[in-house]
Amino acid sequence: MKFRAGVLGALGFAGLLLAQEDPNADNEYLWFKVFADVYYIAKNYYVEPVPAKELLINAAKGMVERLDPYSEFFTTEELKEFQEDTYGEFGGIGIEISIERGRPVVVAPIEGTPAYRAGLRAGDVILEIDGEDTYGMSITEVVKKIRGEPGTKVRLTVYRPDEDKTFTVEIERAIIHVTPVKWTVIEPEKIGYVKLVQFQPDAAQKLREALAEILKTPGLKGIILDLRNDPGGLLDQAVKVADLFLPADKVVVSVKGRIENEVYKTEEPPFVPESVKLVILVNRGTASASEIVSGALQDYGRALLVGERTFGKFRVQNLIPVKGGKYGAVKITTAFYYTPKGRMLDEKGLTPDYEVKMTPEEWETLYEALRQKRIETNAGYTQLVFDRSLDKQLDAAIKVLLGTYEPEEEETNLKTDVGKE
Repeated sequence: MKFRAGVLGALGFAGLLLAQEDPNADNEYLWFKVFADVYYIAKNYYVEPVPAKELLINAAKGMVERLDPYSEFFTTEELKEFQEDTYGEFGGIGIEISIERGRPVVVAPIEGTPAYRAGLRAGDVILEIDGEDTYGMSITEVVKKIRGEPGTKVRLTVYRPDEDKTFTVEIERAIIHVTPVKWTVIEPEKIGYVKLVQFQPDAAQKLREALAEILKTPGLKGIILDLRNDPGGLLDQAVKVADLFLPADKVVVSVKGRIENEVYKTEEPPFVPESVKLVILVNRGTASASEIVSGALQDYGRALLVGERTFGKFRVQNLIPVKGGKYGAVKITTAFYYTPKGRMLDEKGLTPDYEVKMTPEEWETLYEALRQKRIETNAGYTQLVFDRSLDKQLDAAIKVLLGTYEPEEEETNLKTDVGKE
């Protein structure tokens, strides 16, 4: 390796100062000097000129994004894209992703979107985007490459751990508008079914409207709240959703961090009477706000969880503007979520009361059936008509509500009744 003498000349004085310091010391001033030297080398010795703005933005991104899979630095353009995503309408294919071991992983495909119709599933690892290796990409970079003009296509190479297989899928981009709530009444059992797709700004109100219709059902035996493949969303909506089922002044979630410590409680009497039994369907795609609701209702014994272990995202991100937002913002983890009983299950997830597993083949058959069986109601909600023989978890939830469920040998049964503390 060649090292030109000019570098020593330029950095020699700073180098002499650094040589006198302990390289293992947590000395802020020392490491700012190290950073300045690295910046100088990159600015002046890289093979091609790089603008100072680009170097420093990259440095900011690296500093924040190496903290955890959820923290990011947004430029002003990226901030605009992020806000469009959060508020439920954006161009793309409709997946929520995280970064695990340097690769983008599907947290959940949002129901009704191109990604959902193409058969992507929670846990899928995206290896390539249009032939480009994704290793080392940030979430922002992945999102940029997947998004594009509606009607254009993106080609993803995907590894599916459950099946130990790699495949390529081409998906046509579209403007994504997420309808947060879909519902039906399952006959003849008289069980209400509500699918909450995502915790966007109107989620709790839409859920309330759907529940109001369901509660009109004569002889209602109970309600199933389906949070499978719901990647979460807004914290305030999670609290409002829990408020629909819990008495007033109950803790829904505690947020604890270095500078952020808040306790969020219900404010109103339950919209759904406590006499109405409740089961929540969960799986690997149940994350964040979905886990807040599931964990709270499980802690109070208000609902039983049926399905598979949840994703395990119990981290709070806040969006902090940089220079008033003129230069972007930092989305950074500032605290952890805790359930009412003090459980913090980041990277662990919630364990269902009734563990009902489904094979990859069963999921694929179910997804195909769901894609083909959507109808519209007169009220404007999208109903889902399920074939219980294809959806083992839904079938188990119905039987739990009816008191007829008998777990298979490999399934876990931790509770036997609903709605009791």
